Amino acid sequence: MGNKYRKLASLHGDAVSKCTLPIVVWCLVGCVLIIHFYTSIFYGDGEEGDIPVRLNSHLLTRDLEKIEEESFFIQPPRVKRSPRAIKRKPKPKRHLSIIEEFLDENSQFRHLFFPDRRMAVGPMNNTDNDELNFYPGRIWLDTNGEPIQAHGGGILYVDRFKTYYWYGENKDGPTYHAHQRASARVDVIGISCYSSKDLWTWKNEGIVLAVEQTNMTHDLYKLNVLERPKVIYNDKTEKYIMWMHIDDANYTKASVGIAISETPVGPFEYLYSKQPHGFDSRDMTIFKDDSGIAYVIYSSEGNSELHVGPLTDDYLDVTHEMRRILVGHRREAPALFKYQGTYYMITSGCSGWAPNEALAHAAESIMGPWETIGNPCTGGNRIFRHTTFFAQSTYVLPLPGIPGSFIFMADRWNPADLRDSRYVWLPLTVGGAADEPLEYSFRFPLWSRVSIYWHRKWKLPNAVSFNR
Repeated sequence: MGNKYRKLASLHGDAVSKCTLPIVVWCLVGCVLIIHFYTSIFYGDGEEGDIPVRLNSHLLTRDLEKIEEESFFIQPPRVKRSPRAIKRKPKPKRHLSIIEEFLDENSQFRHLFFPDRRMAVGPMNNTDNDELNFYPGRIWLDTNGEPIQAHGGGILYVDRFKTYYWYGENKDGPTYHAHQRASARVDVIGISCYSSKDLWTWKNEGIVLAVEQTNMTHDLYKLNVLERPKVIYNDKTEKYIMWMHIDDANYTKASVGIAISETPVGPFEYLYSKQPHGFDSRDMTIFKDDSGIAYVIYSSEGNSELHVGPLTDDYLDVTHEMRRILVGHRREAPALFKYQGTYYMITSGCSGWAPNEALAHAAESIMGPWETIGNPCTGGNRIFRHTTFFAQSTYVLPLPGIPGSFIFMADRWNPADLRDSRYVWLPLTVGGAADEPLEYSFRFPLWSRVSIYWHRKWKLPNAVSFNR
């Protein structure tokens, strides 16, 4: 009996040993994977003998992602009334909404939307505490101490010069109405260019695409419309290509214009205008993909939908391929960017100069289908979020060295004095679950949420590398 039990015990020990060995092996494999995952986040692939530390991106951007509330409320004025006035019971006066106050040049709250020159920021008007700080909505000065004139614009980074170039509409002229029901406008002055090494200190490089003063048949004649310029570089032709919205004074031409230059600071040579793919085109942008293929995205069919299509290899024309996206949504002011293989876009509603709610959209292919994933605005208060912080999208710029982090560029239009329109630059991040289901079902999308965080004052993280 004793020998039998010893044999059973021996067999049991062998079985345990056979089971334990795979467990130990898999535990070791798991540890190796965890270590590899940890090092992939915190350490970069440095050269031999050099292991640069890559900080966790959340630690770098946590200050930018703080939810900052805004106590921005306009109380209706209290008016004392005499006993006789109370007896007459006149029809109560309608109080203006916040949007109407924003559009009213005589509003007593105008300073809340457009702080005066004393609050201006810039390299010639800063203290040590304000250097490199962004103040959305304040006047932004260049290195000459003058307000930056680059509205509806976009930014191009040129690696050869380690420099950012900001192109936009110069609106430094008097605002007027062509007729009673016409929208506020400024005579065309041209496209301005500013250069910077740090995205905060901007040098005025002058007008890089000039207006036509006398030839009334020219697209760039001063009484026409020139809006939303964007510039990309063609690696094959080694030319800088500018696309823009070209229109007449009544917005019936609805075309894109194309210009070309040997250098980023111009002068750009204007080539021609056309309606891309045979359709009307108003608010537009262009996007250069990682593959080198460039695309144009524009509002069309009376702003009821967006169209997207690739450009020719020289970026001077469109190809025959085109897709309709966001049909029936009435969206404009597209600002396109890409992260981890997914295409994202911020758009605005169609409400003229009045601010409205931004929406974020996502797609696995730039040609669509595109899905709406909600209002990206975070913080402030309800009216801030539903007016895109009283601004309209124009461009989204990736932050170098911090994956998933971007700068959201927008214009706070001042229809009473368009030259005094302001810039609203805010941190944008991609991450977390989307907060709205897909439109055609109750399921939620797989891509991440886009968040634009409101800040009265903010600056770029120290880890941002400008010498890429």
